[in-house]
Amino acid sequence: MQKKSKNPLSGIKRSKILYPIIIGLGVVGYMLYKNFDIKSFEIVNFTKETFFWLFVAILLMITRDVGYIIRLKILTNNKLSWRKAFNIIMLWEFTSAITPSAIGGTSVAILYVNKEGLSVGKSAAVVMATSFLDELYFIILFPLLFVVINPHDLFSIGGDFSITNAFLLFALIGYGIKFIYTAVLSYGLFKNPRGLKWILLWIFKFPIIRKWRYGANKAGTDIIKSSKELKNKPFSFWLKAFGATFISWTSRYWVVNALFLAFFVVKGNFLLFARQLVMWIMMLVSPTPGGSGFTEYVFSKYLTDFLPLPELAVVMALLWRLVTYYPYLIIGVIIVPRWIKKHFANN
Repeated sequence: MQKKSKNPLSGIKRSKILYPIIIGLGVVGYMLYKNFDIKSFEIVNFTKETFFWLFVAILLMITRDVGYIIRLKILTNNKLSWRKAFNIIMLWEFTSAITPSAIGGTSVAILYVNKEGLSVGKSAAVVMATSFLDELYFIILFPLLFVVINPHDLFSIGGDFSITNAFLLFALIGYGIKFIYTAVLSYGLFKNPRGLKWILLWIFKFPIIRKWRYGANKAGTDIIKSSKELKNKPFSFWLKAFGATFISWTSRYWVVNALFLAFFVVKGNFLLFARQLVMWIMMLVSPTPGGSGFTEYVFSKYLTDFLPLPELAVVMALLWRLVTYYPYLIIGVIIVPRWIKKHFANN
Protein backbone atom coordinates (compact mmCIF):
# COMPACT_ATOMS: atom_id res chain seq x y z
CA MET A 1 0.00 0.00 0.00
CA GLN A 2 1.33 3.42 -0.93
CA LYS A 3 2.26 5.57 2.02
CA LYS A 4 -0.08 8.51 2.42
CA SER A 5 1.35 11.99 2.31
CA LYS A 6 1.31 13.95 5.50
CA ASN A 7 -0.64 17.17 5.38
CA PRO A 8 2.06 19.91 5.51
CA LEU A 9 -0.44 22.41 6.89
CA SER A 10 -1.84 20.21 9.64
CA GLY A 11 0.44 21.80 12.23
CA ILE A 12 -0.58 25.34 11.39
CA LYS A 13 -2.55 26.86 14.22
CA ARG A 14 -4.39 30.15 14.23
CA SER A 15 -1.60 31.59 16.37
CA LYS A 16 0.92 31.06 13.57
CA ILE A 17 -1.18 33.30 11.35
CA LEU A 18 -1.69 35.87 14.09
CA TYR A 19 1.98 36.04 15.17
CA PRO A 20 3.29 37.90 12.08
CA ILE A 21 0.33 40.28 12.21
CA ILE A 22 0.84 40.99 15.92
CA ILE A 23 4.61 41.39 15.56
CA GLY A 24 4.34 43.67 12.52
CA LEU A 25 1.56 45.85 13.90
CA GLY A 26 3.27 45.91 17.30
CA VAL A 27 6.49 47.32 15.84
CA VAL A 28 4.54 49.83 13.73
CA GLY A 29 2.49 50.85 16.76
CA TYR A 30 5.59 51.41 18.87
CA MET A 31 7.30 53.47 16.17
CA LEU A 32 4.13 55.52 15.68
CA TYR A 33 4.00 56.16 19.42
CA LYS A 34 7.62 57.35 19.44
CA ASN A 35 7.52 59.40 16.23
CA PHE A 36 3.91 60.38 15.55
CA ASP A 37 3.31 64.03 14.67
CA ILE A 38 -0.15 65.00 13.43
CA LYS A 39 1.27 68.09 11.71
CA SER A 40 3.27 65.89 9.35
CA PHE A 41 0.03 64.67 7.77
CA GLU A 42 -0.97 68.18 6.69
CA ILE A 43 1.09 67.73 3.53
CA VAL A 44 -0.74 64.50 2.60
CA ASN A 45 -3.52 65.13 0.09
CA PHE A 46 -5.84 62.62 -1.58
CA THR A 47 -6.19 63.45 -5.28
CA LYS A 48 -7.04 61.61 -8.49
CA GLU A 49 -3.34 60.82 -8.81
CA THR A 50 -3.42 59.19 -5.37
CA PHE A 51 -6.07 56.68 -6.38
CA PHE A 52 -4.37 56.13 -9.74
CA TRP A 53 -1.02 55.22 -8.16
CA LEU A 54 -2.69 53.06 -5.48
CA PHE A 55 -4.36 51.16 -8.32
CA VAL A 56 -0.97 50.84 -10.05
CA ALA A 57 0.53 49.43 -6.83
CA ILE A 58 -2.18 46.76 -6.64
CA LEU A 59 -1.80 46.04 -10.35
CA LEU A 60 1.95 45.54 -9.88
CA MET A 61 1.30 42.97 -7.14
CA ILE A 62 -1.10 41.15 -9.45
CA THR A 63 1.55 41.26 -12.21
CA ARG A 64 4.04 39.82 -9.75
CA ASP A 65 1.78 36.84 -9.02
CA VAL A 66 0.88 36.36 -12.68
CA GLY A 67 4.61 36.21 -13.44
CA TYR A 68 5.02 33.47 -10.82
CA ILE A 69 2.08 31.54 -12.26
CA ILE A 70 3.45 31.81 -15.81
CA ARG A 71 6.84 30.62 -14.59
CA LEU A 72 5.23 27.64 -12.90
CA LYS A 73 3.46 26.71 -16.13
CA ILE A 74 6.74 27.05 -18.05
CA LEU A 75 8.61 24.86 -15.58
CA THR A 76 5.88 22.20 -15.71
CA ASN A 77 5.57 22.32 -19.51
CA ASN A 78 1.96 23.54 -19.12
CA LYS A 79 0.93 20.37 -17.28
CA LEU A 80 -0.71 22.53 -14.60
CA SER A 81 -3.91 24.44 -15.29
CA TRP A 82 -4.09 28.15 -14.49
CA ARG A 83 -6.27 27.34 -11.45
CA LYS A 84 -3.85 24.76 -10.08
CA ALA A 85 -0.87 27.06 -10.67
CA PHE A 86 -2.72 29.86 -8.85
CA ASN A 87 -3.48 27.59 -5.88
CA ILE A 88 0.15 26.52 -5.59
CA ILE A 89 1.47 30.09 -5.69
CA MET A 90 -1.03 31.29 -3.08
CA LEU A 91 -0.27 28.33 -0.79
CA TRP A 92 3.43 28.97 -1.27
CA GLU A 93 3.10 32.66 -0.43
CA PHE A 94 0.90 31.89 2.57
CA THR A 95 3.49 29.47 3.95
CA SER A 96 6.25 32.03 3.35
CA ALA A 97 4.20 34.64 5.21
CA ILE A 98 3.98 32.56 8.38
CA THR A 99 7.55 31.23 8.46
CA PRO A 100 10.90 33.02 8.97
CA SER A 101 12.28 34.64 5.81
CA ALA A 102 15.27 32.29 5.67
CA ILE A 103 12.93 29.27 5.59
CA GLY A 104 10.11 30.49 3.39
CA GLY A 105 7.54 28.20 1.78
CA THR A 106 9.97 26.14 -0.29
CA SER A 107 10.21 23.38 2.32
CA VAL A 108 6.64 22.21 1.65
CA ALA A 109 6.22 23.49 -1.92
CA ILE A 110 7.24 20.12 -3.39
CA LEU A 111 4.19 18.53 -1.81
CA TYR A 112 1.96 21.37 -3.04
CA VAL A 113 3.06 20.72 -6.63
CA ASN A 114 2.90 16.95 -6.20
CA LYS A 115 -0.68 17.07 -4.89
CA GLU A 116 -1.72 19.06 -7.96
CA GLY A 117 -0.80 16.17 -10.23
CA LEU A 118 2.98 15.98 -10.83
CA SER A 119 5.26 13.15 -9.77
CA VAL A 120 7.55 13.65 -6.78
CA GLY A 121 10.60 13.85 -9.05
CA LYS A 122 9.06 16.46 -11.33
CA SER A 123 7.71 18.39 -8.35
CA ALA A 124 11.16 18.50 -6.77
CA ALA A 125 12.63 19.67 -10.09
CA VAL A 126 10.07 22.48 -10.40
CA VAL A 127 10.60 23.74 -6.84
CA MET A 128 14.38 23.55 -7.06
CA ALA A 129 14.27 25.40 -10.39
CA THR A 130 12.11 28.20 -8.94
CA SER A 131 14.47 28.52 -5.99
CA PHE A 132 17.47 28.63 -8.34
CA LEU A 133 15.87 31.30 -10.55
CA ASP A 134 14.82 33.45 -7.59
CA GLU A 135 18.30 33.44 -6.13
CA LEU A 136 19.86 34.02 -9.55
CA TYR A 137 17.85 37.25 -9.84
CA PHE A 138 19.50 38.61 -6.68
CA ILE A 139 22.93 37.20 -7.49
CA ILE A 140 22.96 39.06 -10.82
CA LEU A 141 21.23 42.32 -9.90
CA PHE A 142 22.88 43.10 -6.55
CA PRO A 143 26.43 43.53 -8.00
CA LEU A 144 25.00 45.50 -10.92
CA LEU A 145 23.61 48.03 -8.47
CA PHE A 146 27.17 48.90 -7.42
CA VAL A 147 28.03 49.53 -11.07
CA VAL A 148 25.23 52.02 -11.71
CA ILE A 149 24.77 53.46 -8.18
CA ASN A 150 27.34 54.88 -5.79
CA PRO A 151 27.46 52.72 -2.60
CA HIS A 152 27.23 55.95 -0.60
CA ASP A 153 23.85 56.72 -2.21
CA LEU A 154 22.69 53.13 -1.83
CA PHE A 155 23.40 52.70 1.87
CA SER A 156 23.77 56.12 3.47
CA ILE A 157 20.93 57.49 5.56
CA GLY A 158 21.12 61.23 6.09
CA GLY A 159 24.67 61.30 4.71
CA ASP A 160 26.01 58.74 7.20
CA PHE A 161 28.02 56.01 5.49
CA SER A 162 30.99 53.84 6.44
CA ILE A 163 32.19 50.27 6.02
CA THR A 164 30.45 49.45 9.33
CA ASN A 165 27.11 50.78 8.09
CA ALA A 166 24.44 48.43 9.52
CA PHE A 167 22.44 48.32 6.28
CA LEU A 168 25.55 47.45 4.27
CA LEU A 169 26.48 44.69 6.73
CA PHE A 170 22.97 43.20 6.67
CA ALA A 171 22.97 43.29 2.87
CA LEU A 172 26.40 41.67 2.56
CA ILE A 173 25.50 38.91 5.02
CA GLY A 174 22.22 38.24 3.20
CA TYR A 175 23.94 38.28 -0.20
CA GLY A 176 26.66 35.94 1.09
CA ILE A 177 24.03 33.44 2.23
CA LYS A 178 22.24 33.67 -1.11
CA PHE A 179 25.48 33.33 -3.09
CA ILE A 180 26.60 30.23 -1.17
CA TYR A 181 23.15 28.67 -1.42
CA THR A 182 22.97 29.33 -5.17
CA ALA A 183 26.48 27.97 -5.76
CA VAL A 184 25.73 24.80 -3.80
CA LEU A 185 22.34 24.35 -5.47
CA SER A 186 23.82 24.88 -8.95
CA TYR A 187 26.55 22.33 -8.23
CA GLY A 188 23.98 19.82 -7.04
CA LEU A 189 21.47 20.38 -9.82
CA PHE A 190 23.79 20.54 -12.82
CA LYS A 191 27.08 18.90 -11.85
CA ASN A 192 27.15 16.34 -9.04
CA PRO A 193 23.84 15.76 -7.23
CA ARG A 194 24.98 12.62 -5.42
CA GLY A 195 28.15 14.35 -4.27
CA LEU A 196 26.07 17.21 -2.88
CA LYS A 197 23.83 14.78 -1.00
CA TRP A 198 26.93 13.14 0.53
CA ILE A 199 28.25 16.57 1.63
CA LEU A 200 24.87 17.47 3.18
CA LEU A 201 24.71 14.23 5.15
CA TRP A 202 28.31 14.68 6.33
CA ILE A 203 27.62 18.24 7.50
CA PHE A 204 24.48 17.17 9.36
CA LYS A 205 26.43 14.63 11.39
CA PHE A 206 27.47 17.44 13.74
CA PRO A 207 25.61 17.24 17.08
CA ILE A 208 24.11 20.75 16.95
CA ILE A 209 22.29 20.14 13.66
CA ARG A 210 22.01 16.32 13.73
CA LYS A 211 18.27 16.43 14.42
CA TRP A 212 17.76 17.89 10.92
CA ARG A 213 19.72 15.10 9.21
CA TYR A 214 16.55 13.40 7.98
CA GLY A 215 15.49 16.64 6.28
CA ALA A 216 18.96 16.98 4.73
CA ASN A 217 18.73 13.43 3.41
CA LYS A 218 15.33 14.19 1.86
CA ALA A 219 16.66 17.44 0.37
CA GLY A 220 19.57 15.52 -1.16
CA THR A 221 17.19 12.97 -2.67
CA ASP A 222 15.05 15.79 -4.08
CA ILE A 223 18.12 17.37 -5.68
CA ILE A 224 19.08 14.07 -7.34
CA LYS A 225 15.56 13.73 -8.77
CA SER A 226 15.60 17.37 -9.85
CA SER A 227 18.95 17.04 -11.60
CA LYS A 228 17.64 14.34 -13.92
CA GLU A 229 14.75 16.59 -14.90
CA LEU A 230 16.71 19.82 -15.40
CA LYS A 231 20.10 18.93 -16.85
CA ASN A 232 18.97 18.61 -20.44
CA LYS A 233 16.63 21.61 -20.58
CA PRO A 234 17.45 23.95 -23.53
CA PHE A 235 18.66 27.52 -23.04
CA SER A 236 15.33 28.87 -24.33
CA PHE A 237 13.58 27.10 -21.46
CA TRP A 238 15.73 28.85 -18.85
CA LEU A 239 15.49 32.17 -20.68
CA LYS A 240 11.68 32.13 -20.60
CA ALA A 241 11.59 31.00 -16.98
CA PHE A 242 14.06 33.68 -15.91
CA GLY A 243 12.11 36.29 -17.88
CA ALA A 244 9.00 35.45 -15.85
CA THR A 245 11.11 35.58 -12.68
CA PHE A 246 12.48 39.00 -13.63
CA ILE A 247 8.98 40.36 -14.25
CA SER A 248 7.73 39.02 -10.92
CA TRP A 249 10.46 40.40 -8.68
CA THR A 250 10.79 43.70 -10.55
CA SER A 251 7.03 44.29 -10.33
CA ARG A 252 7.18 43.70 -6.58
CA TYR A 253 9.89 46.34 -6.10
CA TRP A 254 8.07 48.99 -8.12
CA VAL A 255 5.14 48.73 -5.69
CA VAL A 256 6.82 51.07 -3.20
CA ASN A 257 7.51 53.59 -5.96
CA ALA A 258 3.81 53.59 -6.83
CA LEU A 259 2.79 53.99 -3.18
CA PHE A 260 5.18 56.89 -2.67
CA LEU A 261 4.06 58.54 -5.91
CA ALA A 262 0.47 58.32 -4.69
CA PHE A 263 1.23 60.95 -2.04
CA PHE A 264 4.57 62.64 -2.81
CA VAL A 265 6.95 63.64 -5.55
CA VAL A 266 9.72 61.04 -5.68
CA LYS A 267 13.24 62.07 -6.63
CA GLY A 268 15.35 59.13 -7.74
CA ASN A 269 12.87 56.40 -8.63
CA PHE A 270 15.58 53.95 -9.69
CA LEU A 271 17.48 54.47 -6.42
CA LEU A 272 14.25 53.76 -4.51
CA PHE A 273 13.83 50.57 -6.55
CA ALA A 274 17.44 49.57 -5.84
CA ARG A 275 17.08 50.09 -2.11
CA GLN A 276 14.06 47.81 -2.06
CA LEU A 277 16.07 45.04 -3.71
CA VAL A 278 18.77 45.51 -1.08
CA MET A 279 16.14 45.58 1.66
CA TRP A 280 14.79 42.22 0.51
CA ILE A 281 18.27 40.73 0.81
CA MET A 282 18.48 42.14 4.34
CA MET A 283 15.21 40.37 5.21
CA LEU A 284 16.97 37.05 4.84
CA VAL A 285 18.56 37.52 8.27
CA SER A 286 15.20 38.12 9.96
CA PRO A 287 14.12 35.30 12.33
CA THR A 288 10.48 36.44 12.50
CA PRO A 289 7.60 35.03 10.39
CA GLY A 290 7.56 36.76 7.00
CA GLY A 291 10.17 39.21 8.33
CA SER A 292 7.45 40.86 10.46
CA GLY A 293 8.71 43.69 12.63
CA PHE A 294 12.20 43.66 11.16
CA THR A 295 10.89 44.55 7.71
CA GLU A 296 8.74 47.41 8.95
CA TYR A 297 11.68 48.78 10.95
CA VAL A 298 14.16 48.59 8.06
CA PHE A 299 11.59 50.10 5.68
CA SER A 300 10.96 53.08 7.97
CA LYS A 301 14.69 53.75 8.39
CA TYR A 302 16.16 52.76 5.04
CA LEU A 303 13.63 54.50 2.76
CA THR A 304 12.99 57.60 4.85
CA ASP A 305 15.22 59.74 2.59
CA PHE A 306 12.55 59.59 -0.12
CA LEU A 307 9.82 61.08 2.06
CA PRO A 308 9.21 64.79 2.70
CA LEU A 309 9.07 64.12 6.46
CA PRO A 310 10.64 61.20 8.39
CA GLU A 311 7.50 60.89 10.54
CA LEU A 312 5.58 59.55 7.54
CA ALA A 313 7.88 56.54 7.10
CA VAL A 314 6.09 54.32 9.61
CA VAL A 315 2.67 54.91 8.05
CA MET A 316 4.05 54.21 4.57
CA ALA A 317 5.66 51.01 5.88
CA LEU A 318 2.28 49.88 7.17
CA LEU A 319 0.58 50.75 3.87
CA TRP A 320 3.25 48.83 1.98
CA ARG A 321 2.72 45.71 4.10
CA LEU A 322 -1.05 46.04 3.70
CA VAL A 323 -0.59 45.81 -0.07
CA THR A 324 2.26 43.29 -0.33
CA TYR A 325 2.03 40.99 2.70
CA TYR A 326 -1.26 40.79 4.59
CA PRO A 327 -3.38 39.87 1.51
CA TYR A 328 -1.54 36.53 1.31
CA LEU A 329 -2.52 35.74 4.88
CA ILE A 330 -6.15 36.45 4.04
CA ILE A 331 -6.08 34.51 0.75
CA GLY A 332 -4.33 31.64 2.49
CA VAL A 333 -7.02 31.42 5.17
CA ILE A 334 -9.62 31.15 2.38
CA ILE A 335 -7.76 28.66 0.15
CA VAL A 336 -6.07 26.41 2.72
CA PRO A 337 -9.17 24.73 4.23
CA ARG A 338 -10.61 23.91 0.79
CA TRP A 339 -7.27 22.65 -0.48
CA ILE A 340 -6.75 20.43 2.58
CA LYS A 341 -10.27 19.05 2.30
CA LYS A 342 -9.70 18.20 -1.36
CA HIS A 343 -6.30 16.55 -1.02
CA PHE A 344 -6.18 15.18 2.54
CA ALA A 345 -9.80 14.54 3.55
CA ASN A 346 -9.35 10.76 3.31
CA ASN A 347 -5.82 10.63 4.71
